[in-house]
Amino acid sequence: MKLAATYDWPGNLEAAKALQVALAGMVSAHSDIPAEPRYVAGVDVSPPDADGWVRGAVAVLRWPELTLAEVRVGRDKPPVPYIPGYLAFREVPAVSDALERLETVPDVILVDGQGMAHPRRFGLACHLGLTAGVPTIGCAKSRLLGRFEELGNERGRSSPLVDRGEVVGAAVRSRTGVSPIYVSVGHRVSLEGAIAFALTCCGRYRVPEPTRLAHFAAAGRFVEGVYSIMESGAEPARQ
Repeated sequence: MKLAATYDWPGNLEAAKALQVALAGMVSAHSDIPAEPRYVAGVDVSPPDADGWVRGAVAVLRWPELTLAEVRVGRDKPPVPYIPGYLAFREVPAVSDALERLETVPDVILVDGQGMAHPRRFGLACHLGLTAGVPTIGCAKSRLLGRFEELGNERGRSSPLVDRGEVVGAAVRSRTGVSPIYVSVGHRVSLEGAIAFALTCCGRYRVPEPTRLAHFAAAGRFVEGVYSIMESGAEPARQ
């Protein structure tokens, strides 16, 4: 898969903030997801190892069956430590390495992180969306900012996530009786479309299946106890 652009760490937080503000104006909240998508991908990144290297993984699933089609793993040594609000500069390079190894180009990418639900409206999902040139959806397990009204307990219920008077995402009940996930626009998708599509990818688990499997791949673990990274044809991480 060929990436659309790259946005490297600019060297300091002031420059990184300015870049995020500038790039936020390029994010589209209009849906470009095909009416009948064929493939959906999930991405995730491992914690750093003892030498500071992280693994970025992408799991591509057939849609709507959600059966695994391809897994690829990339590797990078982030230039900065984790800083709230600047996660993309740590994680996008490793994920980009994995995306460039893909033979199957996804129609949509789900990201375990924020999209527009971010102080500068440019979270990890937005950054990756511009980088990949593919519609992206932020599907975070925790809330970074904003408030929402109490939502019903049943699967599919949602409540707008509001920050400084602006709707930046939604709290979404992906399974009855479990804590919500936080869905937001990444790039080239509407919030309503993002919520609907994320729900189609949530089955037996709270989180969407594509990001759940990407998490296992990034950790170097077996997926569902059967399908390993190497069985997918992915190359070993570069040394």
